[in-house]
Amino acid sequence: MRLASFKTNTGRVSYGAVTGSGVVDLGKKLPRYSTLLDLFRDNALAEARAAASGPADHQLGELEMLPPIPAPEKIICVGINYPERNAEYNDGREPPKYPNLFCRFPTSLVGTDQPIIRPKVSDKFDYEGEIVLVIGKEGRHIPKETALSFIGGLTLGNEGSVRDWLRHGTLNVTQGKNFDNSGSLGPWIVPAADLDPGKPLRVTTHVNGELRQQDTTDRLTWGFAWLINYISTFTTLRPGDLIWTGTPTGAGGHHNPPKWLKAGDVVEVEVAEIGVLSNKVVDEA
Repeated sequence: MRLASFKTNTGRVSYGAVTGSGVVDLGKKLPRYSTLLDLFRDNALAEARAAASGPADHQLGELEMLPPIPAPEKIICVGINYPERNAEYNDGREPPKYPNLFCRFPTSLVGTDQPIIRPKVSDKFDYEGEIVLVIGKEGRHIPKETALSFIGGLTLGNEGSVRDWLRHGTLNVTQGKNFDNSGSLGPWIVPAADLDPGKPLRVTTHVNGELRQQDTTDRLTWGFAWLINYISTFTTLRPGDLIWTGTPTGAGGHHNPPKWLKAGDVVEVEVAEIGVLSNKVVDEA
């Protein structure tokens, strides 16, 4: 099952199941759940699966795809989480004992096939492809041994970053990670019942068809279960919360010379078992 949020050509916002023939509008079939976030919060994925049969109500091409989870309570991002990422900075730093965490705002994200915006204040616009966990049930102090059972589904993210603005603060990267419409989430969520989060997953990022990033999740410095255990130590994780698990080496700013994104570039983040998150870069008006 693939669960997506979208806007129709009449301006109606809904969510549905993406099938081989199109999109089944679950917002119409399950009106008691206003959004996909409500579906996760009410533990109603089984209802969604049962309602996903039947003819499609829409074709993908006629919809504006939105980030699958609208306005999540938390968007927690993990930095430098693949083994060689620390060395990319070439600044002699010691390997960290704990992960770097930061937050994104929902307004910084768009859905698949929607433009991501290179802000006018910088030409150092970069991509970071990664896997995003969607929390499926509430928990605090979650043991590592049971942590994977708290994953409701998986999706993909492009952690669009404005590199020079990341350096404005000495102890945070918030500014460079939260420009409006600079990143993306999608194309949809694959529930954990359909994709075992414990199996190795290969994530790739292509720019204009050129492979820029690739790695597998069995190589993460801090794996999915470790992250859920660690993050739930200081905050209650709730259904619909998002954990961005980190990007492989190969972001544009780490090439020599740097390969910054420019208007017209197409960024594609892919995991075969999930799909492809695709976005074209446009300049801010």
